[in-house]
Amino acid sequence: MPADLLPLSIKRDGVAFRVEWSDGLVATVPFQKLRDHCPCAGCNDERAKPADPFRVLSAREVAAGLPVPVAMKPVGHYAYQITWNDGHDAGIFTLDALRHLGQPVAPSKDTHAPA
Repeated sequence: MPADLLPLSIKRDGVAFRVEWSDGLVATVPFQKLRDHCPCAGCNDERAKPADPFRVLSAREVAAGLPVPVAMKPVGHYAYQITWNDGHDAGIFTLDALRHLGQPVAPSKDTHAPA
């Protein structure tokens, strides 16, 4: 990712972040997708294991429900650390990861534009 490509704005938009990038791209990054792609060592280890069909959710996981970020702080000039409603906060999401996980928002059609 080019060094001058930066997020100009990151806002909560329902169940996703809406990110406006310095190159004009506007994308949404769903919270569930971010949580599923947490880059921390613990989450990477869990994803590497075969799925356990008998895994029981902890009381904390059940109480948390769907993943919702409760805090997001910059890490240097290259990443953000997200704290989730289930208490997990070990993942540091690089700007490159945020860009990669984003889904471009289709430009809205201006209904008032001349024909």
